[in-house]
Amino acid sequence: MAAPSTQAERPAIDPGQLSVSRLRALRGPNVWRLAPVIACRLHTGALEDVLSTDVPGFAERLLAALPGVGEHPCSLDRPGGFRERLLEGTGWPHIMEHVALELQAEVGVDARFGRVVRTDQDCVWMLVVEYAEEEVGLASVREALALVQACMREEEGPVDGAAAVARLNAVMQAVHLGPSTGAIVEEARRRGIPVRRLNQRSLVQLGLGKRLRRIESTMSDNTSIIAVELAQDKDLTKRVLGSIGLAVPAGGVASDLESAIALAEETGYPVILKPLNANQGRGISPRLAGEADLRAAWAKVQSFAPPFVVEKYAEGRDHRVVVVNGRVVAATERVPAHVVGDGRRSIRELIEEVNRDPRRGYGHSHVLTFIPMDHVTADFLAVTGRDFDTVPGRGERVILRPTANLSTGGTSIDRTDEIHPDNITACEMAAGVIGLDIAGLDILTPDISVPFHENGAVIIEVNASPGIRMHTNPVDGKPRNVPGAILDMLYPPGTPATIPIIAVTGTNGKTTTTRLIAHLFRNTGKVVGFTTTDGVYLQTRNVVTGDMTGPFSANVILSNPTVEVAVLETARGGILRAGLGFDECDVGIVLNVTPDHLGLGGVHTVEQLAEVKGVIPAVVKRRGHAVLNVDDPLVFAMRERTRGDVVFFSTRTDGTTHPALAEHLEDGGIAAVIEDDEYVIRRGKLCIPIAAVRDVPLTLGGAARFQHGNILSAIAAAYVQGMRYEEIRAGLMSFFPSPALTPGRLNLVPMGGGRVLVDYAHNVAALEGLMDVVLRIDATRRIGVLAAPGDRRDEDIRALGRIAARLDHVVLKEDIDLRGRQSGQIAALLREGLLEGGLPADRIEVVLQEQAAVARGLELMRERDLVVITAVDVPAVLEQVRPLRSSV
Repeated sequence: MAAPSTQAERPAIDPGQLSVSRLRALRGPNVWRLAPVIACRLHTGALEDVLSTDVPGFAERLLAALPGVGEHPCSLDRPGGFRERLLEGTGWPHIMEHVALELQAEVGVDARFGRVVRTDQDCVWMLVVEYAEEEVGLASVREALALVQACMREEEGPVDGAAAVARLNAVMQAVHLGPSTGAIVEEARRRGIPVRRLNQRSLVQLGLGKRLRRIESTMSDNTSIIAVELAQDKDLTKRVLGSIGLAVPAGGVASDLESAIALAEETGYPVILKPLNANQGRGISPRLAGEADLRAAWAKVQSFAPPFVVEKYAEGRDHRVVVVNGRVVAATERVPAHVVGDGRRSIRELIEEVNRDPRRGYGHSHVLTFIPMDHVTADFLAVTGRDFDTVPGRGERVILRPTANLSTGGTSIDRTDEIHPDNITACEMAAGVIGLDIAGLDILTPDISVPFHENGAVIIEVNASPGIRMHTNPVDGKPRNVPGAILDMLYPPGTPATIPIIAVTGTNGKTTTTRLIAHLFRNTGKVVGFTTTDGVYLQTRNVVTGDMTGPFSANVILSNPTVEVAVLETARGGILRAGLGFDECDVGIVLNVTPDHLGLGGVHTVEQLAEVKGVIPAVVKRRGHAVLNVDDPLVFAMRERTRGDVVFFSTRTDGTTHPALAEHLEDGGIAAVIEDDEYVIRRGKLCIPIAAVRDVPLTLGGAARFQHGNILSAIAAAYVQGMRYEEIRAGLMSFFPSPALTPGRLNLVPMGGGRVLVDYAHNVAALEGLMDVVLRIDATRRIGVLAAPGDRRDEDIRALGRIAARLDHVVLKEDIDLRGRQSGQIAALLREGLLEGGLPADRIEVVLQEQAAVARGLELMRERDLVVITAVDVPAVLEQVRPLRSSV
């Protein structure tokens, strides 16, 4: 950036020149980071060469509004580094990066990664920041922009950074996982179990494909709905527990006041009154000593729907015992919200003091909850003749709520090691008879270390989806790994939580390779889901049509509980727009990197394209395999980016060996190569022959040499995934380049006395490979029906024409979607290339509409001619050709 301007030269600052566009979340590994980030374009406009020091008072206003940002180490790698940079003079992209990260830190997100990079456009930067909660990350960039703009305005005076933090915190509270779900998710990630959030609440997918499980808070996909309904009916729960001899409080259900009074008299005072289906202690009365208390309590619970439970008041301390998969895993004593007097301050002042504890806050995202000063607390105090202005004596303990729920300010003491063995058995019986896989039992007992039957203990309730914050974060005592117990139930030790994921990328051959690998696994009896440029497939059935090579399509497959193997074509565009749709893969294949799509998405060189495709080997699991083309220097270099084992493949057929491949084999490495016209697997000195090249249908008798890389990489992927060589061979021999198995990929169709070859070739390397095949097929004339994508560079489109000039006659067409071009412009560029390549002008026709162009090509075909169609709308072209197919 330029040096700071002088005061005399300084133009008026317009904060509106700083703006953001294309703000989005990249939810998976991406080119910036192998974890989620927020990415956007930051426009600096006339502020491009203006520094922080060029705006009087900017740094001071920003540091006052958001003090923590000044402490960032920044590039100086020491606390306060960013403050130094700010006061020396730094640019707005850099400032935006740090402000967005600090705003997230202010609401409890540990986000540290940020990056700003110039784009190819003047005054436009890429701003990238880490996030943990997507909505919070997006909002942090918006709030950062508003805050920085406000600090630019000299007339603004002090800027309210606290308001920005408060707004962001509101977003955080709305979308943050609750403590129970959050604890399970954290434990799952620690164990390497994939996690996918399914909504803005607490529904979460664990694992992938056939191994996926779902949780919502502490309910699992195995939790019985009947058990949940039973647990919600407090009276029915007590009767079921009582029927097997467990101690429960006496009482019953009343729908009107007179019935409630009759029940209380039958049960014997004191009693309590509570709604039949409420939770978290809502509506539960304090101890009711007689009819007058009951009548008063009845009036207060009318906001809840009847009926109500009337039950004998039980003495004892409140305990919660959690049972997971039939075993007690934690026991906690819950202490009701309370204050201890000092003889000077009122109850109100004591509550305010307690609520200043930094562990307390609103909602479940805090270890402790604020003690509410509401009517429930006031009513409970009134029972003992107190109110908020009462001053308790020194050391006097004042209970504030009728229940000990953490959601109303209670605290917890771990008692897991103290629970008596007989009580463990009773709790496990209670959870079993209700039928819950995860249950929280509320028990009143003077001492949980004494058998329940000896001290008058009773089981008050059995709860489905019990909160586990009190066990994972007790105020006193040892934290208990309840999330671990839940995950042990969902995934018993030794049970995998995911399925094999094979990701395929490269410039050319991705779709064919993906389809071939899927076929190999399907041939072994596996249920395979795969994604390609023409759709998402389950086995051979197309379930979603379209270009499906991004994270959406990956999610379709990985969220299907029937899928045993996922094979995912992964294209450049999806990685750039949204990142990968998976965190890790078992096999990552990179076929090649050649010029294509250059000039799009900020990718202008083949080296930059390799950076994008290199994300795939970078996310290979530590015990996985990166299958790399050793003959391609850009792909070969990716071996340095992977954590997994490297498997090379080489398409050389001249008897030579890449030096790195030879060294790799010397070290006992794995490779797929061609030796003596045969596809083989090499593992060190071991050589495993798979099939003769000319016998594999995909090679068209050996003519389709460009298929070598596709076939070798597929063989390598299947081999490292444990497939036997005879299974690999059987799969190769049954995979034909047909409209059924590889639509639009080398589909050779006999027609009358000639043949039609339909392919998707759309870039230089692909067309060169196709032309190699075309020239090897015996034909009198070779007629092309050709097009090119409009988003390619002019020179790339002309190059396609030059390659096709070896044909005898060409009909030029265009796609419906011209991708920003004018009608006829693409055909004109192709024509220029054909002429440059030496094809006479009288052998070039232009028929822009694809169906008409195909019809013209077929009209030109004579005996023993070959018509080559580079199809755009593959299904339509195949449908057009199908009725004319020869039966021969």
